[in-house]
This record gives sequence, C-alpha cells and structure tokens, in this order.
Amino acid sequence: MIDQILTDVKTKMQKTLTALTQDLSTIRTGRASPALVEHIRVDYHSVPTPINQMASITIPEARMIAIQPWDKSAMHEIEKAILKSGLGLTPTNDGIRIRLVIPQLTEERRKDLTKIVHKKLEDSRISMRNVRRDGNESLKQAEKNKEISQDEQNRSAEQLQKILDSFMDKITVAGQNKEKEIMEV
Repeated sequence: MIDQILTDVKTKMQKTLTALTQDLSTIRTGRASPALVEHIRVDYHSVPTPINQMASITIPEARMIAIQPWDKSAMHEIEKAILKSGLGLTPTNDGIRIRLVIPQLTEERRKDLTKIVHKKLEDSRISMRNVRRDGNESLKQAEKNKEISQDEQNRSAEQLQKILDSFMDKITVAGQNKEKEIMEV
C-alpha cells in the first residue's frame, strides 16, 4: 500500500519535471534550437499539425533555424503559424525552405525571459507540493482505514518529503541552467 502511494507520487513528480524541461526548452535564448519551433501547430488541410510532423527542422548556423516542408504548398501556412506563435521571429521564405534568424537578445529581453523562467519554476514547485499533499492525504486515509499504523504513516510522510526535496533540487538545477543559457552573450 505504502509502496504504491510512493511510486505514484514519484511518477507524478517525474512527469511534472519532464513537462518543465520541455517548457523551458521552448524559451528562446540567443542560440538556435529545433525545440523553439517544433511545438508550433500549423493549420495544414484544416488539421492543426506540429511543424516537426510536416517539415525537417535543421540548424545550419548557430543563430539560424531552417525549416524545409515536405509539401511546398504548406510554406505559407507555416509562415503564418510562426508569425502567430509569439516567438518574435520573422520567417524568410526562399521558395525551398523557411529561414528564421534568431537576433541577439537585449539585456531587457534577457531579464524578461528570466522572469518567465522563474514563473515556470514556481508553477512546477506548486505542482510538486500538490502531489506531495495528495500523497499525504492518501497515507492519512490508509491509516484511518486501519490499513497502516500511525508509525508507518509518519515514516512514509518523511519519505514523501525526501522525494519532494530531491525533485525540488532538480527543478532548481534546471532553472539555473536555463538562466545561465539566457544570460550567455
């Protein structure tokens, strides 16, 4: 019973950490990365389709993303989707591929991006605490139903706290790495 609750908590916390990592990868830094655009959905034949399922995304230079659609008729739709995405990038179409030049970040924009990173980190921390709270409630319910003793419940609550602490450390490290990446000139 206790092992099942702890396993569920670890699984949920790992999913939260994975979601945070993916979320942080979409925040633009001074370098090009396919993760910046692969989540953008394009209205392709009236079906919202991610760019990475309809084009190859390459990084020919450190600050350029090249998107080469497999269906040339989708170029215009991809351009529109990129403009609507809020990335602040202007696509250049040469008839074969779409190029996105990533401009150098200003100091003000770097600070704004850092604030966004902090908000995402805090949201993840809140989510982790909610998972711990749910786990503690499950343990209390099991104790109330006489499935486990109070000592087992207390020990398990301490284990939950240790699990939470380890995931909080991972969130902090992910945030520090992203901040370093953003502030890199």
